[in-house]
Amino acid sequence: MQNSEKSSPSFEEALAEIQAIVDDLEEGAIGLEESMQRFERGTSLLKSCYGLLKEAEQRIEILTARNEVGELVTEPFDASATHEQESPKAGRRKKVTTKKKPKPPADDDAGEDETLF
Repeated sequence: MQNSEKSSPSFEEALAEIQAIVDDLEEGAIGLEESMQRFERGTSLLKSCYGLLKEAEQRIEILTARNEVGELVTEPFDASATHEQESPKAGRRKKVTTKKKPKPPADDDAGEDETLF
């Protein structure tokens, strides 16, 4: 394997290596230090996969963009301009929640000073 291939494997290669790392860690047959090294390698590969997915998403957006009259608009894509800009976090995505309006405080003396009719 060449040095450039080892530093940036394809998405499929990275995914296969991540799966192998997970399998090894789940077996529990390797020592702590090697487990930590494999875990670090896995997180690095995961970061690379997120970057490759983001790049693919941007390419799809460019390729499917339409102008005002509905014609496809294409632009040249410069992968080097976007690949290392973001550092996505590994792990689960955060759940998006909507803010609920706070309930108004209960009015215990409703009816004493106010009338409904």
